[in-house]
Amino acid sequence: MSSGKRITLQQAAEIVTNGSSLTFSGFTIWRRPFALVYELIRQRKKGLHLIEVNGGPQTEFLVGAGCVDIWESCWVGHELYGKYGANLSRKVGNKEILVEDYSHAEMLFRFSAAASGAPYAVTQTSLGTDIHNPAYDTLGNAGLRDGRRIPRHKYRFTEDPFFGAGAQVMVPAAKVDVAILCVQQVGEEGTVRVNGQFYSDPEVARAADVTIVMAEEIVPEEYLRRESDQNTITSFEVDHILEVPFGAHPTGMFGRYDVDGAFLKDFYGRTRTQEGFDDFAKEWIHGLDHLGYLEKLGWPKMLNLKANTALKYSTGMKRGQ
Repeated sequence: MSSGKRITLQQAAEIVTNGSSLTFSGFTIWRRPFALVYELIRQRKKGLHLIEVNGGPQTEFLVGAGCVDIWESCWVGHELYGKYGANLSRKVGNKEILVEDYSHAEMLFRFSAAASGAPYAVTQTSLGTDIHNPAYDTLGNAGLRDGRRIPRHKYRFTEDPFFGAGAQVMVPAAKVDVAILCVQQVGEEGTVRVNGQFYSDPEVARAADVTIVMAEEIVPEEYLRRESDQNTITSFEVDHILEVPFGAHPTGMFGRYDVDGAFLKDFYGRTRTQEGFDDFAKEWIHGLDHLGYLEKLGWPKMLNLKANTALKYSTGMKRGQ
């Protein structure tokens, strides 16, 4: 039985209002919700606050398009594509965007705290680093720490009162308005099944006020319940679902299609300037819907990316693409 959670790509983007805080599924170049990222750019969203366990191509696209005011994470990079993060670097250099830096482990701990309803997590991972330098408390120095969506403090320190393990760092839970996930399958009522590594998807889904799941296919809940131990996120944690085949392109979807390395290399090569980004967006984003985007890519290319169902990767790809 349908739960009425199904929406369109355009409706999903409309849920994200100007000034919303967002987070995403996946890791680096895998399972990023690009079809919806493109639609956010088409709808010219502004003032977004990205809170990410790790940055990726989706960061660079949204930042380059001028959608983002605040980026809160640990890193953005991928050595396969040369200098990576040119759009974020350009915006930071021009003082168009604020960057709040945590360690990678701390970002995951922050989402884990939010997912469990805790106000903060306790860790030692950043002790002895310059991350604690008050000069790098970007949101605090900008006067944005309101104690509501943005925590009153970036860090607080304490001593272990239980086992005497010494200094501890308290990091605030990551409070996020909307989580956007890109997965292989979602049930009609919202049950999510991720094949392969699910990274931090369960944590980001539970941390957000609203969770949107974009899937390669929507399947009957009865099918997913046959092997319920294979499911990743329960239906009551998902607010909206949509079916968007090849929705992660140019990133990959394990078992369905590979990363389009040639497309990403072209993107990073052409968008080192704002003019280059604008030209790229004019060619590949504006004036297209998702079907038009796939048609522009061409079905021979998409079939070449398609994974072998036994091996889970494409056997048609040339090394280095």
